[in-house]
Amino acid sequence: HSVGGWAALAGALVLGPRLGKYQEDGTMRPIPGHSMAFAVLGMFILWMGWFGFNPGSTTAVTGSGKSLAIIMVNTNISACAGAIAAVATSWILLKKPDVSMAVNGALAGLVAITAPCANVMPGGALFIGLIGGVLVVFSVLFFDKIKIDDPVGAISVHGVCGAWGTLAVALFDVTGGASIGVQLLGIVVAFAWAFCASLVIFLVIKYTVGLRVSKEEEIEGLDLHEHGAKAWVDLA
Repeated sequence: HSVGGWAALAGALVLGPRLGKYQEDGTMRPIPGHSMAFAVLGMFILWMGWFGFNPGSTTAVTGSGKSLAIIMVNTNISACAGAIAAVATSWILLKKPDVSMAVNGALAGLVAITAPCANVMPGGALFIGLIGGVLVVFSVLFFDKIKIDDPVGAISVHGVCGAWGTLAVALFDVTGGASIGVQLLGIVVAFAWAFCASLVIFLVIKYTVGLRVSKEEEIEGLDLHEHGAKAWVDLA
């Protein structure tokens, strides 16, 4: 997961922020999605898919796949904990139980538990999800503060919480086969490779065929310019 997050970081840096995201006085203007209901639905669809992603990777229910049940439990516990932690954290920091943070919190828990899902106990999964849910809120706010525009929080969810999950493999391991040093090395190598390779690719695209649409297309929407119809119609 962290590979995708670090690739997103490279893309966000090369592409730059959306128009109007950051004001001249340095303030940040939120640009929310069109439908939080669809965002929540999308999160639950991903949540369901994770049961194929994590437990399904064992490819068997008995024998070598005897860990399927505990993986399913760990996956669900971490997602629940991540959502609760993100809501609580956003409520404290932003004075409101932010729905978008709840969505990212659940995804943070799912991402964080992916690497250690087979070698931790449910109690460990609970803490992994809780920490992931807190981390994702602080990470989203951090990247906004340094003016890296990440519309869906992909850098925070996949990059930061993916790295946390990689480290958690060793911190909460009950099999005795994980090493903190090896996991830290994996985090560094994953970041170096994914970020640098993606940065090169995005820069090549930017200075050849182009990476960003025109100002007019960005304001009016690609649905109109590429498909000839608006996806969202303002009836007011």
